[in-house]
Amino acid sequence: MDAYLLDWANLLLRWAHVITAIAWIGSSFYFVLLDNSLTAPTDADLNQKGVDGEMWAVHGGGFYHSNKYMVAPRWRSLPDNLHWSYWESYSTWLTGFALFTVLYLFNAGTFLVDKTVYDWSPAAAIAAALCFYVVFWLVYDGICRTFGQIKNGDLIVGVGIFVFVILASWVACRFFAGRAAFLLVGSMIATTMSANVLFWIIPGQRKVVAQLRAGEAPDPIHGRRGKQRSVHNTYFTLPVLVAMLSNHYGWLYQGQNNWIVLVLLMLAGALIRHSFVARHKAHVQGRRTPWEHAVVGTLVIAGLVFWLAPPPPSAAAKAAAAEPLAFADVKAVIDQRCTMCHNEQLQSKNVALHTPELLKQHAQQVYQQAVVLKLMPLNNATQITDEERALIKRWFDAGAPVN
Repeated sequence: MDAYLLDWANLLLRWAHVITAIAWIGSSFYFVLLDNSLTAPTDADLNQKGVDGEMWAVHGGGFYHSNKYMVAPRWRSLPDNLHWSYWESYSTWLTGFALFTVLYLFNAGTFLVDKTVYDWSPAAAIAAALCFYVVFWLVYDGICRTFGQIKNGDLIVGVGIFVFVILASWVACRFFAGRAAFLLVGSMIATTMSANVLFWIIPGQRKVVAQLRAGEAPDPIHGRRGKQRSVHNTYFTLPVLVAMLSNHYGWLYQGQNNWIVLVLLMLAGALIRHSFVARHKAHVQGRRTPWEHAVVGTLVIAGLVFWLAPPPPSAAAKAAAAEPLAFADVKAVIDQRCTMCHNEQLQSKNVALHTPELLKQHAQQVYQQAVVLKLMPLNNATQITDEERALIKRWFDAGAPVN
């Protein structure tokens, strides 16, 4: 029953996490589009009111006219009812961390630890995973505060963050199970995104609003810092998403150089995101859309497709495939590699494979998880070989016979 309730918690938290993430990312994408699509107003009334940029849009059968004031409206005081965009961020992080706790921290010995990668205790792995969040934020924040306001600061900060992400990816893949490492790096960056909102963007905005309502000139440093962190969050978005999604595909994280795969996937996401950010401004300025970065990002993905492609079958594999298939051989593989977690006493995910009839019933799931996605056995705890996966594939392709 405990496992059953944990599965429900997993489902409901994942659902809530996806919903809140859509809200956060959607609002982020919208405001980036808005900022990069603004044009200087030509209407005298707007200029008199202090409007610094405007955008007209059509959607849902109506027209929208967005105005941006860099400081505050000249023609009226700030309204009491200001919309603040922060609960989308906080809710995304809270649901994500709860999901990470239920799935990974409660089952650290299974999900965080892969003894073929690094043999340590579940408690030590949990402590190290939590340190990832704290250390990455502290180093990232230090880089931004130290170099963000100097000459060429944006470039220096960007390079520094990229190098640190590479280092963090290598460390994660060196000590954690591959699946956990990919998720940990993604959630580490996502934590920093939410921390940017919590520690810099929203507090800075609150100080500006308080100063304006007190009749004081706002300190421009708050706007500069908030904008800097907001831009970083924009470029973090697609790398975080691909890191989160890629941990569902075993063939991505099971290789010896899985950290390089992770870094290249995230780099491709950042390059593609940059093209879309630049597109908004180019559209307003009447320039061609700068798709070069997206092309490079796509080529990086194409390179990964080529690099990770399975090698052609060897002569020995071809000879084995030509031999008659015996169900006893398949059953022996299942008994040795799978029934440890899928038997009469322990039916993980409500799947049992200890009899031919049950194996026939769950043949589709076995094929998907063990052959196509290579997710099972989890962390390859039972050391299933590529030849054994190929045997399961032959059996499934033949109609999954059990006699």
